[in-house]
Amino acid sequence: MPNDPHLLSRRTALRAAALAAGTATVVAGCDDSPAQSGTPGATSGQDGKGGTEPPTPSTDPAVVAALTLAATQVTQLSLRYSAVSQAYPALRARLTPAVTFHAQHVARLKEAAGSEPPQAGKLPPLPKGSAAALADLASREQKLSVAHAVAAAKLSGAPARLLAMVAASESQLAATLTVKKKQADR
Repeated sequence: MPNDPHLLSRRTALRAAALAAGTATVVAGCDDSPAQSGTPGATSGQDGKGGTEPPTPSTDPAVVAALTLAATQVTQLSLRYSAVSQAYPALRARLTPAVTFHAQHVARLKEAAGSEPPQAGKLPPLPKGSAAALADLASREQKLSVAHAVAAAKLSGAPARLLAMVAASESQLAATLTVKKKQADR
């Protein structure tokens, strides 16, 4: 991911994910400026024509493992969304944006890892009732948000920013799926 002024910095994304998760995380200071960055694997992202180039797949085994695991987890969550949409058609419109975001995340994670994630295993049964299914999705989103924020903190450069972006998105999706008490009382 290039250093674009419209994108969140790694530090901001990690802080947001940590705060949203309700955990205290110490985030080491870093400078995302490519001209000053000595971070291995960091790229400027410029193609010389004013656009951005796709990230070069990582060759670092730890980075590939982290990105492949994240892609697998997001794929499984996306399949869960599809199952909930099929079981509860009334929720389909509400869940469609999340399915779209997750598909984009999986594509970027696979591209950055340079590998395909393993096939998803059998999904656990869905909860009974649409409210319980939404709560289940929100809980899974929040847990993955924390896991991906922690994984991002262990990496640097573009892979860390990508995982932090995915974590922030998951945290936001969890918040949108959570039924507020005041809304439920109406």
